[in-house]
Amino acid sequence: MPSLPTDFTALALVVFLLGARHGLDADHLATIDGLTRVGSRQGARHAPFSGVLFSLGHGAVVVAIAALVGSWSARWQTPLWLEQSGLWISVFFLTLLGVVNLRAVLTAAPSEVVAPVGIKGRFLGRLARADRPLTVLLVGALFALSFDTISQAALFAVAGARFGGVPNALLLGSTFLAGMLLTDGCNGWLIARLIKRSDALARITSRVMGLAVGLSSLAVAALGIARYALPGFAAWSEGRELVFGVAVVLLVCGSFVGGRWLARRAPPLIRPA
Repeated sequence: MPSLPTDFTALALVVFLLGARHGLDADHLATIDGLTRVGSRQGARHAPFSGVLFSLGHGAVVVAIAALVGSWSARWQTPLWLEQSGLWISVFFLTLLGVVNLRAVLTAAPSEVVAPVGIKGRFLGRLARADRPLTVLLVGALFALSFDTISQAALFAVAGARFGGVPNALLLGSTFLAGMLLTDGCNGWLIARLIKRSDALARITSRVMGLAVGLSSLAVAALGIARYALPGFAAWSEGRELVFGVAVVLLVCGSFVGGRWLARRAPPLIRPA
């Protein structure tokens, strides 16, 4: 597994950042946006915590996969096709999500608050409009049943098991959950705050964050292609997974801060009479 660190502490940090970056995927942002809006309209107490509930359901499946794969790791070698097919599936969806989110920002009316656009949530039908805490947990769990999430969990579970068996695989699964819980939880809380207002703060911040999500999706997809197609770049990027993860997290988090700064300096929107 050449793409992951060989030191367990560094591996745990990378897995935490993978979880945090995973929580910033456009599909996560869009679905948590929808779940929070539904809960807020109905006055549900769990609405601001929709991101936390979604992440717990998602992470429970990841931890279960880590335990299962970790118990098999002594007898099972990760097939090459798993990494390669997982890469191209991720590249396809990241590119698609990047394009549709950039389009959503560029085509939104000046008075609109831009909501992130997702793909997986559209296939969940009524579940994506869940109004109960247990249903939000279920939606998060169903999101984990995708090839890219399963392959990613399996890869770092095998890596963790090599350091000490199933307990280390479980530790890495829980570390991934902790990173995802941080970003998903903050996202749900932020959306609950923004949907209560339609002023310049909500309009501008939603646009800046939409641009950040779209551009980061395209950047991660381009990074995956470059590591596959360019051996020199793959060698240079070896061991820099932590830096790339930090960069994506800082980009999206910084977009929120930047959006607030721009909103304070924006002139008031003049609506037509």
